[in-house]
Amino acid sequence: MQPQDVAQRHAPTSTGTADPVVDVEQAEAALVEHYPRLVRLAYLVLPPGIGRSRRVLTAHALVQRALPRGRTSASVIPAQSTGRDGDAGYAFVRLRVVRTALEAGLPLRRRAWPKRSQLPPLLPQVWGLRLFPRSGGADELALDQRLAALSGPARAAYVLRGLEKLPDADAHRVLTAAGVADPEAALAQANAVPAQYALLDSPEFDPCSLQARPTDLMRRRQHTKAAIAAAAAIAVCGALVALPGDGWGPDGAAAPVYAQNPAAEAALDPGRLIRVAPTAWKSSARTDFSVWPARGALAQDTGLLRRALAVWARPGESVRVSATPGTQTGGPAGPPQLLYAGDVDNARVVLLHDGLRIARYAEPKDGTHGAALDFARVDGAAGPEASALVLSRADGNVRYLTAPWVTKAAERDLRKPSSGAMDLDLTDGVTAPQASPVQQPEACTAWNVLQLTDASGTHLSTDLGELVPARLTSGRPGSADAAKSTGTEALATWAPFACSLAAQRSGGVRSVNAWAYADQALPEAAGTADWVCTRAETWRGAGTAVLAQFHTPGGRYGAVAAKATDVTACGPRDPHVLAGVLWKSEAGSWYLLAAGSSDTASIRTTGGVTASAQGRVLTARTKQGTQATLTGTLDDGTPLAALR
Repeated sequence: MQPQDVAQRHAPTSTGTADPVVDVEQAEAALVEHYPRLVRLAYLVLPPGIGRSRRVLTAHALVQRALPRGRTSASVIPAQSTGRDGDAGYAFVRLRVVRTALEAGLPLRRRAWPKRSQLPPLLPQVWGLRLFPRSGGADELALDQRLAALSGPARAAYVLRGLEKLPDADAHRVLTAAGVADPEAALAQANAVPAQYALLDSPEFDPCSLQARPTDLMRRRQHTKAAIAAAAAIAVCGALVALPGDGWGPDGAAAPVYAQNPAAEAALDPGRLIRVAPTAWKSSARTDFSVWPARGALAQDTGLLRRALAVWARPGESVRVSATPGTQTGGPAGPPQLLYAGDVDNARVVLLHDGLRIARYAEPKDGTHGAALDFARVDGAAGPEASALVLSRADGNVRYLTAPWVTKAAERDLRKPSSGAMDLDLTDGVTAPQASPVQQPEACTAWNVLQLTDASGTHLSTDLGELVPARLTSGRPGSADAAKSTGTEALATWAPFACSLAAQRSGGVRSVNAWAYADQALPEAAGTADWVCTRAETWRGAGTAVLAQFHTPGGRYGAVAAKATDVTACGPRDPHVLAGVLWKSEAGSWYLLAAGSSDTASIRTTGGVTASAQGRVLTARTKQGTQATLTGTLDDGTPLAALR
């Protein structure tokens, strides 16, 4: 049966009219115009188990082979996005892509010839590089894991709904035309996945915007020698591949070993892992990860530890690798320190520390397929910054492993400072699950943070989608009060601005400080507004984000008035800030409001509004949409530039 015969057989006839005829030129035009969308569609429907690199190349191959051999009829199922409505060529090519992507996920049978889509693509091919899409955030990772758990038809149903915007009736017809035996079951199974359709447009699922990494360089070198050497040399290389070595067993999701190095073997030998005594932290002057003891029920599981170390050194194609910005992902230079190994939710988790980084290895309890490897920088971490690590995220919750000096853990809603904290059980340093703010719906109704208590006091941290939670503080930068985060004043400062932390997700953030630097009486007796500056410091130093935010009485959230990146303002080196905002009164009048930190002597505005004021606040009548330039002067005469 030819491909065009399949399309014609399944073409719907309920309209009572003939299906539009598609020729090669029309299909090619649709394919070229919508190539990125079609490749994304194929990538999302393909089974994740084949590995990201092969999945990328297979998606491109399926789309490039989707042209008909001649004139054929196309399904009249409409496209739902501007530019594709009623395009019979696009409808036909899309159907071919969905059908072949579903076929690629079918298991091979002994007594049947494999279909072309079930074999690795001949073209395109890339030699010497592994290609994979850019990593997204925690939401994209969670969605990818949920889609991986679906059957191929259910994934196709979800993607047709979310990416193609097809209603269920049209998605049902596409699935039927693609040869799905039970479209109703596929649609019902897709209903189990939250409708986070906007995430399907993320770079995480874009096979046309790729990152490149080398393949196993040692393997390539050995292959080159094997091509030149005689049959005996080839046999030796094959023996090296199969030879495990003394005391070395299967490495699970790790890539094969093609050459052995004594120093590298020492770093990856489970027997040489650094294990700190449980009471070492009590007599140490340090309060960092170097004095964390090895914990977890699987801390003596040599097989699990060997797999974790092997994957760290050479992750296979099926391993999902992520790292905070500025973090190296190479193997350890020497034997790392074991922090934890145990069962957490539905996975086996290993946490390792090499002095500069935390590495988290996780594998399913029923095997190693789908293993993940995550990295985070922790150089210079001490005290509250070294008090907790993320163990797992599941079902919208997060579990932490806490430092041995932590005596109490609790969960607090930063949006509701007066609601108090809810205690979390601690079992061998592992917290009970708490709601993770990075996995909550888009509507920010709550922002749950981790509250830890130790001998030095009580501290707040928040999950921002990375291994190390970001520390939260409040107060004037550089002052003693800046370390506070759980006092009444500090909690009240954070409450209207907690949801702005969402902008710092997956950015390698080390700490965020909120500073209430000014308050201002609003015109027309509308009450008093608060000005708060939040500064997010990163582990790599660069990428510091500063937001000046404005909150009016009765408002649930603060509004961002100005923002800047990689500036010293609102920080210990430059504890000053100036920002302005256009504000509309209840009577409909517009005002330019500006405020500076406490040592601001005067403020001036030019451009659309010309006004000046002595002191730290300025109020000027203006019009909607006015553009103005703010400048200020400090008490010592130093100019003060406004955040933009």
